[in-house]
Amino acid sequence: MEKDFDRLNYYELLDIKPDATAMEIRSAYNTALQMYQADSLVSYSFFSPEERKKILSLIERAYFTLINEVRREEYDNELVQTGVISSDQKSIAVKKVPVKIFDIDRHRDSSGRIKYSNAELKVKVSQNERIREIISRQKISGSDLREIRKELGVAIEKIHQETKIRLDYLNYIEENKREKLPATVFLKGFIKAYLKSLCINSVDEISERYINSINRQKLT
Repeated sequence: MEKDFDRLNYYELLDIKPDATAMEIRSAYNTALQMYQADSLVSYSFFSPEERKKILSLIERAYFTLINEVRREEYDNELVQTGVISSDQKSIAVKKVPVKIFDIDRHRDSSGRIKYSNAELKVKVSQNERIREIISRQKISGSDLREIRKELGVAIEKIHQETKIRLDYLNYIEENKREKLPATVFLKGFIKAYLKSLCINSVDEISERYINSINRQKLT
């Protein structure tokens, strides 16, 4: 399992803020459960069954700690003492719209584009010289992914519907807005799911090149 998961605190595991409400916690927990089930497109090829089991165990632990007011108070105090969060970031009783890294609600694609079957996409990928040139590069950027998608004539809403990844995150990926992207441990799964939805082969290798490019940008 990625070591990044072991380093994440409970709020990071559920991708919520330290002042998240109980409603947000439940929403994030349900979303995470769907994400790491065996039939999830995001995690199927990214994690082994053993890794998914360990991740789900961590998510369960995070949820049952944060949803319990007493346990959460104790946990928050630990985070404050270790400097992970400040005292004014601790949970407060406010109502707000849940924040999720995955959108589990299905929406109809209103782009009007033709929907291609997986078999048709595979043929288009194999016959498109521009796509073959892009995926052969050592450095893969979000704009490269967007160009591949457009070459295939696939609407970004289709990827959103199939992967359940939030539409704004897909746009951030394609627009190279690395400061708005989620933690690398989540981003790797996103890129693999993105590529699989376009029927691109060698998703492990291509996603790794993308992550390496992103990491190099962060160092500059």
